Amino acid sequence: MTADTLTILGQVQIHRRDAGTLSCVQDNGICPDWIVHHLDDYLSPLWRHLELTLASVAIGFVIAFALALIAHERRWLAGPIVGVTGILYTIPSLALFAILIPLTGFGFATALIPLTAYTLLILFRNIIAGLDNVPAEAKDAALGMGFTDRQLLWKVELPLALPEIFAGLRVATTTNVGLAALAFYAGAGGLGQQILTDIAFKSNILVAGGLCVLLAFVLDLALLGIQRLMLPWQRARATA
Repeated sequence: MTADTLTILGQVQIHRRDAGTLSCVQDNGICPDWIVHHLDDYLSPLWRHLELTLASVAIGFVIAFALALIAHERRWLAGPIVGVTGILYTIPSLALFAILIPLTGFGFATALIPLTAYTLLILFRNIIAGLDNVPAEAKDAALGMGFTDRQLLWKVELPLALPEIFAGLRVATTTNVGLAALAFYAGAGGLGQQILTDIAFKSNILVAGGLCVLLAFVLDLALLGIQRLMLPWQRARATA
């Protein structure tokens, strides 16, 4: 078989493959060749999705942590804080976007505010639960050793509350990966924007939706890894 013949056969195969891909795209199907050649189109939306998720969870954690420390000292505040954060959690994101857009305009901040608000209830309740579940014997032993209230909080209560705190972080993070898909309504982009560009095309939905699921899985796995690094006694107990 001559070189010219091989070249012609190669061109025929490429033509058939391209024709098959074009037909698949026209039929709005799942087209592997199209997916491979268009993955770059999803990198920027994926990065924005990650930014929205991490920023909202980080800000939410700072706020919830401060509120939890206050409520831990003044127990009567726990109920009202849960009530307010619970109300924020139940407000539909699209309604919040509609309220905020006239005030803050389209963009990252408008999406960040509701996403942060949705983390508060989850994080606050888990932090409070973690502090409340610290064994009384551990606190009594620390006080017996002369610990001050501040030392008791930072050296005994918070370290022992970390499993519940990390559980809240994991739930809030994976939840916000899904909620961030609606951020495009506020003009913040993300994978939701990519889905909307061609919502009838199965390949597009598969890639954008699959990246959302993958992002949630990777972030959850990362938090689990950090938890195990910060709680070596849990690893020792698991292997005992």
